[in-house]
Parts: sequence; structure tokens; C-alpha cells
Amino acid sequence: MTLLSSRPMQPVEPGLLSRALEVAGRLANDATDVITATAGRGAHPDTKDSPFDWVTDTDRTLERHTRRVLTAEFPGVPVVGEEFGADVGADAAEYRWVVDPVDGTANYVAGVPWCAYSLALIDASGPVVGVVADPYRAQIYAAARGRGARANGKPVRLVDRGSTAGAIVCTELARTGPWPGMGEFIERAAAAHAGVRVLGSAALSIAQVALGHATAAVLHSYHEWDVAGSVAMAIEAGAVVLDRRGEGTALPADGLLVAAPSVAEEVLAWWQETVSA
Repeated sequence: MTLLSSRPMQPVEPGLLSRALEVAGRLANDATDVITATAGRGAHPDTKDSPFDWVTDTDRTLERHTRRVLTAEFPGVPVVGEEFGADVGADAAEYRWVVDPVDGTANYVAGVPWCAYSLALIDASGPVVGVVADPYRAQIYAAARGRGARANGKPVRLVDRGSTAGAIVCTELARTGPWPGMGEFIERAAAAHAGVRVLGSAALSIAQVALGHATAAVLHSYHEWDVAGSVAMAIEAGAVVLDRRGEGTALPADGLLVAAPSVAEEVLAWWQETVSA
């Protein structure tokens, strides 16, 4: 198993880090105001591929606002968003922004207090800057490469429990429902005396690991705009980030495990065994 922390990250100009953090934080505060003012109160959802794959006026409004601000502040840096896709040249650009205006839209529509705004600046090594707004807890989580992670300005450092027993492990449904082997994964976690939670926001699931509320999070599939902001936070807080083969990479192409270092191999084994069963 190759730990992500053992791989060198590409250096970033300090001025860019500071400016990206400041602008992303402003946008996260804007999103918090909009989400808390509108959640569950007359949202107008349209379904995508399934009845629980929502898109709302708020998703579109926040993404448009994010794009306007980023285009003005960082001309030439493309934006990739859940609602309006990728700007021209995003795949080949040195840096790109990725945004999910409301991660956990089904919860937002229902008024369930668990959704997030996620924004990250990415380069070839992974997230450079990540910001996640957790509106219902009035928290802004922010991280920048080499500068650590913060929650409302206070430093966050993962506390490694050393065991899965009595701990929480987060996962999320795939787009069409339970992922292959998900039931067996939950059974293996239960046998190890860990509890599995499926709460409806990939960004917040990963953030729980960084914050020490959960010991691991497994996403069988995901979009980078869902998780890049919270992955930045998890890396800076000291979490291990692995793909399903156990290789360290910040944004794996196929599945994602974020975990406290002492339990990463154990949770990875549950995942690998259930997928291959």
C-alpha cells in the first residue's frame, strides 16, 4: 500500500494559494447564505437520471455566481461544474476549478440538514485549495496545500483512533442505488464493531474523517467536483487517500478511500473483498 503522504506534491506559488483561499472562502460564505435561506422552502427541483438525482434553481444560481466570480478573479483558469460542465481547455489546463453548488441536493430539497457547497482548485497533483461550506452547522472548512486544514479558521488535525471498533465509517450510494458489494461491506464493518452511515453528501462524508467524527469514508464512485474540496481538507488533516487497489492518489479515477492511517488497510480490505466476491 502506497500512502499518499509519501508522494511529493507539486509546489504552488504562495500568492496563488492565498488568493484562491480568500476567493473560495468568500464564495462558500455566499453559498451558505443562499442554502440556509432556501432549503426545503419552495425549491423547484427537476430530476436527472433518477427520482433522487435532483437539480434545483439554487444549484444553477450558485454555480453561475461561482463561475462569474472565478472568471473575473482568475482569468484563464477554466471551471468545471456539476450543472454546466467544463470550460474549454479544462482537461489540459495547468489549474482548473471544480464546483458542486449543492452536494446532497435531495437532502436540500427535503429540508434534511445535511448538504454542502464544494469548491476546489486542482492541478496535476490533486487539490491545491479546497473549501467546503457546511451550512447547517455554520462551518466553513478550508485547506491549502502545505498550509493545513481549518474549520471556521481553527486548525484541524485528524486524531487517529487506532481501531475501527466503535467507530463510524461513511459511504454513499452510487447514482443508481447501492454499489456492488455494499451490503457485504456493511456486514464486514458490523463484524468489526464499526457503524456504517449513508448520509447523502460525499463532500461531508469525507470531511467527517478530517474532523475526526468518522474513521474512514469509502466512495465506490464519485465526481471530482463532489469531493475535491473535502479531499484537500482530509490530506492536510493527515488522512490517507487511496484508490481501490491501495495506491495513493489524491483523486483516483475509480473509487476513493479516505481514512485514518491506522485503519486504512483494514477498511480497504473490506472494500476489496466485497467488490471481488
